[in-house]
Amino acid sequence: MTSKRVVVTGLGTTSPLGGDVLSTWKGMLAGRSGVRRLEHDWVEDLAVKIGAPVAVDPSEVLDRVKARRMDRSTQLAMVAATEAWRDSGLDAAQEAGDLDGDRVGVAMATGIGGVTTLLANYDTMKEKGPRRVSPLAVPMLMANGPAATISLHVGARAAVNTPVSACASGNEAIALAIDQIRLGRADVVVAGGCEAAIHPLPMAAFSNMMALSKNDGDPTTVSRPWDTGRDGFVLGEGAGVLVLESEEHAKARGARIYAEVLGAGITADSHDIAQPDPEGRGGSRAIKRALLESDLDPSAIKHVNAHATSTPQGDVAEGLMLHATLGKHVDDVVVTSTKSMTGHLLGGAGALEAVATVLALHHRVSPPTINLDELDARVELDIATTVRELPQGDIAALNNSFGFGGANVAVVFASI
Repeated sequence: MTSKRVVVTGLGTTSPLGGDVLSTWKGMLAGRSGVRRLEHDWVEDLAVKIGAPVAVDPSEVLDRVKARRMDRSTQLAMVAATEAWRDSGLDAAQEAGDLDGDRVGVAMATGIGGVTTLLANYDTMKEKGPRRVSPLAVPMLMANGPAATISLHVGARAAVNTPVSACASGNEAIALAIDQIRLGRADVVVAGGCEAAIHPLPMAAFSNMMALSKNDGDPTTVSRPWDTGRDGFVLGEGAGVLVLESEEHAKARGARIYAEVLGAGITADSHDIAQPDPEGRGGSRAIKRALLESDLDPSAIKHVNAHATSTPQGDVAEGLMLHATLGKHVDDVVVTSTKSMTGHLLGGAGALEAVATVLALHHRVSPPTINLDELDARVELDIATTVRELPQGDIAALNNSFGFGGANVAVVFASI
């Protein structure tokens, strides 16, 4: 692997807080919750009636005819990818014929894929017969649909990949993109994650396995990482996308650079299909590997966007991981969980939180963790409950993601 430096030149998102990066970031800094009571007819039959849908429906952004040929997860991915591509300035290079598509790749993750298309077509088949199943169902429901659709938009002809590692998927896509650039397989990779699973079946399934919060109070207060009153996560939807480039390629075209991506660590727990290792050993190894690949001392980490989903066991385990990996320096680290505002985007979570991590470094501020009224005594971290300033100078930040199946991914970003 080469020593190529990898930088972030474009950001895009659509989230429960806003339809783009600016509105999402403003919502985070304001400590605003995107969780609300769902208005679908089917929600009345469910034990959990809240979620965090996107603030701006993709139908308001995308061409209507094109959108009908996409699963909702792909629609969300395209909204975020289009913004990130434009933000990077590569859209202009593409239009001018100055971009070599053979050197452009895509790594777009999902945890569940086109589940709404799959279930809707199954319902159609049961009610109206197999001839009424859409001929577009397969390209719409396949997990690599978002990645493939983005590749068509940006003209990517290098590797177009779809990491699927549950809630670690979005961060894993970023790790894959780093490798593709450092291995010389691409100069540019559009990387991120998406999810659109606010549907009765996934919600019932998550609820029945006791993963979702059943708190029936004010929806905006239900997602509460590290709080003693937490009882499960809130299901969200959306997408986050980063344009990653080799520093050489970015500087040659005069691109604006948000941050550098130093490295990533990927491990597995081999503990349980759904529960995390209570001692956080797999996650700790991922963080250590990310620091090693980044050639960083733990003292360089000044900010962490934690996975912290608001589950009783997972939040504590992550605290143990940070102590095990950062040691005495953990007291100097500002930790936050933006899931307190966005809910949990599953395969899109790591990507959205990577966008937030990059912006935190770029603007030198950490978004708050909301709804933290009483910190769990087992969690000894400096958690931001208001907007917090980050130090000047050269600093680094950690973005953690952990998923069912024991997937662990940590990515390190650095200020420019």
